[in-house]
Amino acid sequence: MTYERLVFRKHAIQRLFERRINDADVRHVVKNGEVIEDYPDDIPYPSRLILGWCGSRPIHVVVADNHDDRETIVITAYEPGSDQWEPGFKRRKKS
Repeated sequence: MTYERLVFRKHAIQRLFERRINDADVRHVVKNGEVIEDYPDDIPYPSRLILGWCGSRPIHVVVADNHDDRETIVITAYEPGSDQWEPGFKRRKKS
C-alpha cells in the first residue's frame, strides 16, 4: 500500500543529499518499483524495501506506511552494492 502523501523525514533528506539521489528518483521508485522485502513488525509502522531503476542505476528505497494518517514515509534510499546484493539487487548475498 502506498498513500498519495509521501513524507520525507529529515534523516531521509540528509541521506538522499549525501548519496546524490533526488526526490524525483525516490518518487519514481516508490510508484513503479518492486517490493523485495517486507518488515510487517517494524515499529512504529510496518515498512518495506522497494527496488527501482532510474535509467541504469538501481535504487533501494525503504518506506513505512502510517495507516492512521494515510501517508507513506520515506525512511532512506541508497544505491545497492554488488558486494552485499545478488545480481539484480533483489536478494541479499548470504554471508
